Amino acid sequence: MGYLNMPDKTAESLDENGWLRSGDLGKHDEEDFLYITGRIKELIITAGGENIAPVPIEDAVKKEVPIISNAMLIGDKLKFLSVLLTLKCVTNDDGDPTDNLSPEVLDFCRQHGIKATKVSEIIANKEPAVYKAIQEGMERVNATSTSNAQKVQKWVILEQDFSVGTGELGPTLKLRRPIVVKMYQDKINKLYAAERQ
Repeated sequence: MGYLNMPDKTAESLDENGWLRSGDLGKHDEEDFLYITGRIKELIITAGGENIAPVPIEDAVKKEVPIISNAMLIGDKLKFLSVLLTLKCVTNDDGDPTDNLSPEVLDFCRQHGIKATKVSEIIANKEPAVYKAIQEGMERVNATSTSNAQKVQKWVILEQDFSVGTGELGPTLKLRRPIVVKMYQDKINKLYAAERQ
């Protein structure tokens, strides 16, 4: 029906077919299931004042580097963008991420002569093939950026994937950005340490 005595607000909230604009971003998978992936109004405002929608950049990173499970863009009130990355891994019976790499990542590792089977081994050894693949993917994403402010300058691989059980994702699998920032503040500080000196 719309907002009482507020036709402008009603027109803003409903499309021409009467569907409610919820402000959510989503995608359909191969089986036509709908996944809520973020919010339209989710914006990062850099120290330079540029407004950047994080979800398209995060999705582009995941598309360019298929071994990446999750990507979270960082850069609110900061001089440049960076991204927190997680590798695809096996989940336990509760749906929580384990240290074991997913079959897809294991295939990538075998193709590149990497013996690692765990996320921790990839990080500990700074596996050159994995880090190179991620950097090259990041460069491809940056090549499509509309401005320098939208280019990802630094990234880090986290020890475990995001999940509902560990708190980084909400019940609809949306990224809980403030919680992730709080959980990984030390890693974020290291990404920006040289800038703050």
